[in-house]
Amino acid sequence: MNFDFTKTFDVAVIGGGIGGCAAALQSARCGRKTVLIEKQCVLGGLATSGLVYIYLPLCDGNGRQVTFGIAEELLHNSMTLGPGKIPGNWKNEQNAVEPKRFRCTFSPASFMLSLEKLLVEAGVEIWYDTRVCDTTLDHGKVTAVTVVNESGFGRISSACFIDASGSCSVAHRAGLPCIEENNYMTIWAMEYAQGARRDWQDNLDCYNITMNSFDGESRLRLTAERREQLYPGVSDEELLRRTVSRGSSGRIVSEFVLESHRILCERYKNADRETLFPVKIPGMPQFRKIRCIEGEYVLKTGDEKIRFSDSCGLLGDWRKPGHVWEVPYRTLYPKNGICGLLCAGRCSSAREDAWEVTRVIPSAAMTGQICGLAAHLALETGREIPELDTALLQSRLAAQGFVFHE
Repeated sequence: MNFDFTKTFDVAVIGGGIGGCAAALQSARCGRKTVLIEKQCVLGGLATSGLVYIYLPLCDGNGRQVTFGIAEELLHNSMTLGPGKIPGNWKNEQNAVEPKRFRCTFSPASFMLSLEKLLVEAGVEIWYDTRVCDTTLDHGKVTAVTVVNESGFGRISSACFIDASGSCSVAHRAGLPCIEENNYMTIWAMEYAQGARRDWQDNLDCYNITMNSFDGESRLRLTAERREQLYPGVSDEELLRRTVSRGSSGRIVSEFVLESHRILCERYKNADRETLFPVKIPGMPQFRKIRCIEGEYVLKTGDEKIRFSDSCGLLGDWRKPGHVWEVPYRTLYPKNGICGLLCAGRCSSAREDAWEVTRVIPSAAMTGQICGLAAHLALETGREIPELDTALLQSRLAAQGFVFHE
């Protein structure tokens, strides 16, 4: 293939969501020449253009902070250009529900801008409107990606790649084994709703609908009334086809977005135009789980009780106070000795209940920072990603406030 341009970096981060931003920020702060490749023209991914505006807790629900570093920095950053508040009494709560924990809500647009400012100041080279369309795997190592943007097709070479795409696009295009689980139709949109008193200001509200349940793979959280409104006369089989997907493809993405738009139209079609109308709809498909890497270790249901020697940080379970998960370094890179690639956020290796914990903002920020630091240390020590001295990584993370075990 003839390329219109070629570039080389120390570290290349794919995906400008929270995980990618944290990874690029850490890498650049270590002095590495870092590029962040993002297919949209804003940062923050599902948190911002996806309108999922809740920065979930960094604590265990019993007054103890468990996640630190850039994850905490970005929580505060999310409120620098817009509204937001951390519950003042979170340290004294016991068995607290999620809204009373160390968390906040934020304005998506404000966070987009403050994230970008933070990365630019750190020296990250941001490539907007650029999509990865192929991966080069040479003798068991990821060595380059092919991208496309308004300049044409380009080849980006790097000593280390960090896949924070949300869909494991680098690993998937390299033919590496990935894990897929069901995605359920979930929609968040911002609306003007007269009389509403919510997180930002009076009358500005968030409408959301989630057609899933955490206690069963095939159960849909859809009342009989709502089903009759949205899917009159539709069979159970057709309902599942239209609201549940697995993996991703051009067809799946288009059908998911079209169906979510149809549902929103149903909400507003008979509304009083002066008192209820949409203000902002998502700029990206609101998939929660698409693909993640099949890592050297796969975090799974029940692992919140396990102590890992290569733990790189802790995550509180946003759904269950008191449940804390350790994240092993082995979940951040592919199995079988594949080199040159780390995976952050919902691309890190997890399945089942564990994926519900690793797919959200705190995990994305924390694992992104770990990946950014691991990439730097691999270059500094001349080791491949799977061979990196975990004790060295832990010591550098500890210097930034990280805790590894309960």
